[in-house]
Amino acid sequence: MLLQIASKRVAAIKLIGPRDALEEMIAAQMIACHDAAMFCYQLALNRSNLHGSVRREHMNQAGKLSRTFAMLLDALTRHRGKGQQRIVVEHVNIHPGGQAMVGIVEAPGGGVQPKSEDQAHAREIAHAPQPSLPSADKARDNMPVSSGRR
Repeated sequence: MLLQIASKRVAAIKLIGPRDALEEMIAAQMIACHDAAMFCYQLALNRSNLHGSVRREHMNQAGKLSRTFAMLLDALTRHRGKGQQRIVVEHVNIHPGGQAMVGIVEAPGGGVQPKSEDQAHAREIAHAPQPSLPSADKARDNMPVSSGRR
């Protein structure tokens, strides 16, 4: 019986398809959480268990284990790189009279990406205070440029 349970767990880990040791550990924890949650649900739904507080405790534990399983699944997905969105802008043309806004671009690790060697022509644009924008309606006042100050 124990051998049968162990072989089912190994089969479940193989279905998850871990690619490295870390993914294998996460997969093993996922299977353990799932098994424990199902056991708690089984205890909570047991008809001989008539006391409400015991049933409620088993349901609470099963819910916590189910949420832990979902968090482990998210961790596995993030580790595999499927949970990220990445946008790369390679070419930007600003024509005379045009305006552009440039901000700090951070790498996925949180640091600023270094300038590439093949972009020797690229230069950093610093913030400079701008004069107010003229209004399209000549009778109205100029519109101040947003500075983030209140």
